[in-house]
Amino acid sequence: MMCYTPPYNPSWFLQNGLMMTVYTALWGKRYWKSTTLLPEPSYHEKIFIGGQGVPIFGLVAIPENAHSTIIGTYGITGELETEWYLRVLGRKAYAQGYAVVLFDWRAHGKTAKLSPTLTSDGLYEGEDFVRIAAAAKAMGCPSKFLFTGYSLGGQLALWAVKVAGEVIREHEDLGLEDGDIGGGMVICPSLDSQRSLSYLVTKPFGRYLEAGIAQNLKKLAWRIHDAHPGSIDPEAIERANSIWGFDNELVINRLGFPSVEAYYQASSALQILPQISKPTLILYAADDPLFDPAIIPELEEACDRNPAIDLLLTQYGGHVGYLSSKECQRQVNDSDPWWAWNRVLQWLEQQRN
Repeated sequence: MMCYTPPYNPSWFLQNGLMMTVYTALWGKRYWKSTTLLPEPSYHEKIFIGGQGVPIFGLVAIPENAHSTIIGTYGITGELETEWYLRVLGRKAYAQGYAVVLFDWRAHGKTAKLSPTLTSDGLYEGEDFVRIAAAAKAMGCPSKFLFTGYSLGGQLALWAVKVAGEVIREHEDLGLEDGDIGGGMVICPSLDSQRSLSYLVTKPFGRYLEAGIAQNLKKLAWRIHDAHPGSIDPEAIERANSIWGFDNELVINRLGFPSVEAYYQASSALQILPQISKPTLILYAADDPLFDPAIIPELEEACDRNPAIDLLLTQYGGHVGYLSSKECQRQVNDSDPWWAWNRVLQWLEQQRN
């Protein structure tokens, strides 16, 4: 379904998806702490056990009188120590009474040091979210549990919402009930890797961006290779010079797929939207430079047909940008420029009331 969209307007020079994406990444990295007076929660480290027994590194913070719990991760590359955009959410959510669980997903950050298990773009990470929720509940984090992520992390979170009921029914020993799962909220989620990757490399900057992501994936693979000798063929890492190449050389054989195309089709989040039955918010920018705009009508149709999904589709915003202008902040009563996270938290409050 479609929900009311509070006005979103960036400054004039950010009314371009590519500019917004680049500017937010560079500016946010330097100045995000100064945009809020909210303190960093006092996180403590926790090693969770995800699907297939995979250990997952996470950070947990529980405020006094917490009322529910947000579980989140980040995009295609990164780690908790440097993912400032996720830490913005942590500060804001903790201040509003949410317990916060942030984690390094498979093959990322400190999770990569714990296990050589590679990524599956949601096919197994969905279960990881649910098992993290079960462990968090046992630690004293209150339900309802809410799954979040952005970019590829958004795809993972959508898978989590989709499979939560199945995992809970299959594993009664988890100590979770279906009612413990509150839903999900995602920002600029990857919905169709096949089409978006094909689209991305048709543009000069897209090719540059794709090459940069591929290099980071390669570094990720080398870190796993070094931490777990013998787990990854170094020659395969050398050959993995693109995102598609990474999945082709290192991922699909382990997951049992005959081709990257088959893997992308199976993990696509667009095709699971009809099966989502918990309240879910999707924020998506029409000018996102990473994703094929031809996906948008299909996204709108899928959300329109599913009353569990609220879609906030905006004209501007770029890819995980959504920096708002001062005028926009006044219009929607925001105290900072993080329009997307503010809408996520506003939507969550509406769900609670």
